[in-house]
Amino acid sequence: MTPTAEPGARPAIVLFSGGLDSTTCLAIARSEGFTPIALSFRYGQRHTVELECAAALAAAAGVEHIISDIDLAAFGGSALVDPELAVPHHDSLEETPVGVPITYVPARNTIFLSIAMAVAEVRGADDVFIGVNAVDYSGYPDCRPEFIDAFAAMAAVATRRGIEGSPLRIHTPLIDLTKGEIISLGMSLGVDYSRTSTCYDPGADGGACGSCEACLLRARGFADAGIADPTLYSVS
Repeated sequence: MTPTAEPGARPAIVLFSGGLDSTTCLAIARSEGFTPIALSFRYGQRHTVELECAAALAAAAGVEHIISDIDLAAFGGSALVDPELAVPHHDSLEETPVGVPITYVPARNTIFLSIAMAVAEVRGADDVFIGVNAVDYSGYPDCRPEFIDAFAAMAAVATRRGIEGSPLRIHTPLIDLTKGEIISLGMSLGVDYSRTSTCYDPGADGGACGSCEACLLRARGFADAGIADPTLYSVS
């Protein structure tokens, strides 16, 4: 039997990778009085260590955790899911190319939000949190406010709850923040970033590579926030 929300609860689906941004979103949802349901995806990504982090973080937070299995690797087209495509590595952010990078997974956030929308309808939740960011990010088209607004408009007419007057609210509390601002906010909410994983190309020991764009953005965020970087870097 599918669990339903307890009377008086404010359930919210939180898209939860176990990374820096989504863990901050989980903390924000809790601070705003929601009862989060953490939703992660095993989608064929090479950096599956993030799922181990997500499970541990959800357990520590005492929130329900769902892992949905989908196979985006079947389509390829991204260095995150296609073993024949290499994750780019750089010495600095200034070296990263302009434009949408090869680590972009086509339609990933559209698919993730669609599943979150379905879970929200079943669980009686009117709220979904997603940690997209359009400031310190890799230029992915599905992280922009225009995309979120378009998806919310679609969700309002695509679900029973929507047409009955309870349209889905999509929360993007990080969308206009720098990585440093996100980290400072998370620290104020008690987030332990040492337990999160952001790296696109972790080593065999699960540690971060330190040179993919995600690692470089994360490192700059800690530097900008004036906080010691707690990231576990790979020695393998």
